[in-house]
Amino acid sequence: MNRRGVLTLGAALGLASVVSPTKAWSWSPSGSIAGTGAGVDPQWIWDDRIDEIMASVVQNGQVPAVNTAIGSWVDNNDPIPAGLPPELRAFLTESTRLPSWADMTKLRRAADFNRRKDSYLFFIYGIGGGIMSTVIPREARSVYWSKGGADMQDRAAKTFTFGYDLSDLNAFESSGQFLVTANKTRMVHAAVRHLLPQSPYWQAVADEEIPISNADILVTFHSTGTFAHKKMKEWGVRMSAADEEAFLHSWQVALHLLGVRDEYIPASWAAAHAQAAQVLTPILAPTPEGKVLAEVLLGLTAQVDLGVTRGFLNEFARYQLGNDVGDWLGLKRDYVSAGIIKTGWPAYVAFREGLIPIMPATFWMFDQFIKALAMAFLNRGESGTTTPITIPDMNRPGV
Repeated sequence: MNRRGVLTLGAALGLASVVSPTKAWSWSPSGSIAGTGAGVDPQWIWDDRIDEIMASVVQNGQVPAVNTAIGSWVDNNDPIPAGLPPELRAFLTESTRLPSWADMTKLRRAADFNRRKDSYLFFIYGIGGGIMSTVIPREARSVYWSKGGADMQDRAAKTFTFGYDLSDLNAFESSGQFLVTANKTRMVHAAVRHLLPQSPYWQAVADEEIPISNADILVTFHSTGTFAHKKMKEWGVRMSAADEEAFLHSWQVALHLLGVRDEYIPASWAAAHAQAAQVLTPILAPTPEGKVLAEVLLGLTAQVDLGVTRGFLNEFARYQLGNDVGDWLGLKRDYVSAGIIKTGWPAYVAFREGLIPIMPATFWMFDQFIKALAMAFLNRGESGTTTPITIPDMNRPGV
């Protein structure tokens, strides 16, 4: 059955398995960068053209050849690799271009903002957004039952590659890498959309027929970009109006490059937070898969020998996400670390923002934490480049 058939059948029969687990979509497209739209719930919107191409690649056993071809495809100014199926090559020729509404002045300002605020963003993306993803039921189940779920260090490293390349000073320049990274990620999403519905294990727990819809990608954006904006505002991080606008613009372009339709991409932070309140906040909940993933992710960072204890990691996750999430995931309490974070982190932020003249005693600890995150995820605890993104050809092995 095709997607339109699923939608029609669900509407006709009122099947709980094919309707939204949250309230009906009501976010207005007038708040989007397009300014208009049909208002169709984005959970019924996927990425049809690349989905068809990647389904063919998987079915025809072409994944190894494609991975070989894209292995050396890294920089934005690199030519589209030879050795790809013609239809995939044609798609990438178009999709590696910036949208007509992209503003390079804003993107360059966003790159500079990311450089200046990288310490906070590492914490927010790595622990806040990373652990929040494990209490987003659809995301947790899709990750766990896909091929990447069997090697979470590799999966986390690839996710961090996306964030790292987006935050890089040259992200959207010809010498940067984000246009390529975004398109590799888009190809991965399309392959997973073909593969996961074939998994009886995923089918048994999923509340959607096809994963990684436009709605699912928006949820991930809100658990990272929108969450980062919210936390930096709460922490008193200095951001000019131009900085905030540029930071959002980099995410707007990123969402477009991932195949999200412009009518769903928020035009302002106010619109983004309103959308997040509908699609992210109400759906957060524990799952067996999410609990396993959270344990693995926190364990990876704790393994890096930089003086960061597991108790400290647990408490920093609670500090960002709240005790409800910490309790859902069974994160053991460490009240000494909780006290250090509660008093030390605001002082760390104030010092970095130039609001207090004396370096806090806990400064070194938080800087070490940033290094631990980078080493655990960006390059699997080793020196060198970020982990390359590859296309999966199967679901979670061994089950």
